[in-house]
Amino acid sequence: MNTKRQSSSPISRSGRFRSGPSEAVARFTESVSFDRRLWAQDILGSQVHAAMLHRVGLLSAQEYRQIRSGLQAIAEEIRSGRFVWKPELEDVHMNVEAELTRRVPAGAKLHTGRSRNDQVALDLRLWVRDEIDRLLDEICELMRALIRLAERSADIWIPGYTHLQRAQPVPVAHHLLAYVEMLDRDRSRFEDCRERLNECPLGSGALAGSTLPLDREFVARELGFVDKRGRPRITRNSMDAVSDRDFVLEFCAHAALLAVHLSRLAEDLILWSSAEFGFIRIGDAFTTGSSLMPQKKNPDVAELVRGKSGRVIGNLTALLVLLKGLPLTYNRDLQEDKERLFDTADTVRACTQIFAGMLDQVAFQPERCAAAVADPNLLATDLAEEMVRRGVPFRQAHHRVGAAVARAEQLGCTLRELPAEEWKRIWPGFDPEVLAVFDLARAMARRTLPGSPGPREVARQLKAWKRRLF
Repeated sequence: MNTKRQSSSPISRSGRFRSGPSEAVARFTESVSFDRRLWAQDILGSQVHAAMLHRVGLLSAQEYRQIRSGLQAIAEEIRSGRFVWKPELEDVHMNVEAELTRRVPAGAKLHTGRSRNDQVALDLRLWVRDEIDRLLDEICELMRALIRLAERSADIWIPGYTHLQRAQPVPVAHHLLAYVEMLDRDRSRFEDCRERLNECPLGSGALAGSTLPLDREFVARELGFVDKRGRPRITRNSMDAVSDRDFVLEFCAHAALLAVHLSRLAEDLILWSSAEFGFIRIGDAFTTGSSLMPQKKNPDVAELVRGKSGRVIGNLTALLVLLKGLPLTYNRDLQEDKERLFDTADTVRACTQIFAGMLDQVAFQPERCAAAVADPNLLATDLAEEMVRRGVPFRQAHHRVGAAVARAEQLGCTLRELPAEEWKRIWPGFDPEVLAVFDLARAMARRTLPGSPGPREVARQLKAWKRRLF
């Protein structure tokens, strides 16, 4: 190992140390290679912190103007890609502050009353809040894409499945709206997460606040950490404020559940696009071919979404393990939260975006769907319920219909084609009129309960979702 010592920055190393860390340690401990993504939030927090220091008399008006201008110039350089990041300065905070101090002597006062502990806690809250706002919009767009596909397929029915076996008929729209419901719960969870994280930790210092007359409520208001009435929201315990990563975990947990929902939708699309099902065709832009087999059209985008759910779940597990043994307050282990957080946000946002685009190029195939849903066995439960209407206890009706299905299989006919004499052996009270339940359109129209797949109820649900989302 190279143990050569390197020079120490006066900002990143205090007078407690006689020399800087070795090059190997510097490489091992640096985080600027990934936490530079927090630069916009870091500069925004520093601008507001400087405004507060001026407000309470710890910066002169001239010093504040110089710091503000210097931070704005650095922000523009970072935005344009001209800023030079220095790994020896460890992280995004030190890089920005060191460059500011090099340009503006008053920059040495910027860290007054704060620690990197409450600084990074602030930056992370701001970053996650911004990501949630973007993700909420993207989830809504995915919900709209599902509704558009449902409307395009309004007259198409398919078998619904349990245990991946044909169960009962459902409209395509009803199936798709099930995912809209899941996504709406995802959206609600992220909104709750945003509400809980929206407290300002700045002013907590390293763990015990500050003796300086800091105005925490001013900072909170300026950074948008306010309640619905515009009142500032600040963290109530300085030790919790700097060590809390619940909001990171909560975001990643909600993201993992979103990823699971996307993976389930991906699995349905993958199955439906197979030759065995043939229910849908996915547009060429969202499929790929084979390097060997020229006939192949693979649903790679859906498969990747299904696969990427694993890394999102893994990130959540890594964060839970990271935090489970940490004593209060800040520990360097927490540096490891950011890559897991960033990867989770990038992955679920990319999957959500690509799915919305792909659904707009999905087309259901009416003939294949109609052939599958024409299976009379799908209405076996309807027949049992018709027997119930005629006074047969449900358990007896269930048993008799099951026996009829078995007999039809023996005779090589459908349940609807089973001869009357066979029916009468199974059910002495058989009335040929009960076979009217096998009229699919009639059977679907009879499903009128709230939340059911009946045409009127599905149309009502579609209308309600359109009012909310369009």
